[in-house]
Amino acid sequence: MTKVWLLATSGAEVSAQLAAVRELGPVTVLAVGSREVAEQAAACGPDAVRWCQPAEGVPVEACAAAVADAAAQAEPDLVAAGGAPQARALLGAVAARLGATLLPGVSSVAAKGGEWVVERSAVGAAVVQTLRVSGRLAVVLEVADEGDAAGSPAPIEELPLAGTAPVRVSRRASATASGLADATKVVAVGRGLRARADMALGEQLAAALGAEIACSMPIADDLGWVEKSRYIGRSGQSITPRLYLAIGISGAPQHLEGIRGAKVVAAVDIDPDAPIFRRATYGIAGDLYEVVPAIIAALSS
Repeated sequence: MTKVWLLATSGAEVSAQLAAVRELGPVTVLAVGSREVAEQAAACGPDAVRWCQPAEGVPVEACAAAVADAAAQAEPDLVAAGGAPQARALLGAVAARLGATLLPGVSSVAAKGGEWVVERSAVGAAVVQTLRVSGRLAVVLEVADEGDAAGSPAPIEELPLAGTAPVRVSRRASATASGLADATKVVAVGRGLRARADMALGEQLAAALGAEIACSMPIADDLGWVEKSRYIGRSGQSITPRLYLAIGISGAPQHLEGIRGAKVVAAVDIDPDAPIFRRATYGIAGDLYEVVPAIIAALSS
């Protein structure tokens, strides 16, 4: 019999996840967090709820090893989690411990002929990709909540925590709003820039257009040239400006997903075959160090 686990760090995400996997076999929810998370999960009607609560000041992610140990003992065939960052961290630890195939962006999972048949979005959500996977599987389920999952409230079993990482929350601070959500014009820079000092080109262009500055994920995450609240993509900001001008951004699917709602996309990139041009309304294949100053000069005049 197929054993299914759901990892929950918020009770709000359980209903949709449970509806997506209920037909596969008995479902156990492993709730990590407050008692309220466990009670909300139990009310959705899974077969069982196991619950562990981190100590005061200990983040959920610190429980990853303990959660992975519990999964290794139970040996579920399928482990699923929602898209919340804490749940994804736990899922990664469980997948590593079980030796499971880990897939993000999954919209549905079915079991056929001894294999998993998985559907997930690809190419910036422009197509649906169907995969067949054997063995244990771990997925990030991205499904819409279409109502309460049916079922009777499940019993809650408290799970002792052992091996919690020595991590504590030392400070909390609210992130500064980027202004991108309401921006009508956005200029974004990418790895086409050679040095941090060259960020001035993008900033000057944004100023000339009266636009907000943004970036691709590597500029913020890998290089730290721009605040992380300003990177565009599936795991960053999704924006809907009237004009989106990409400078030195090749157009990876993760990035393109963040600009699906842009009305007009313009791009400057040295590679004429860059994927960004397939999304762009207007494009210039050229050296940004020549093109951008010319655009700024034209706008200034």
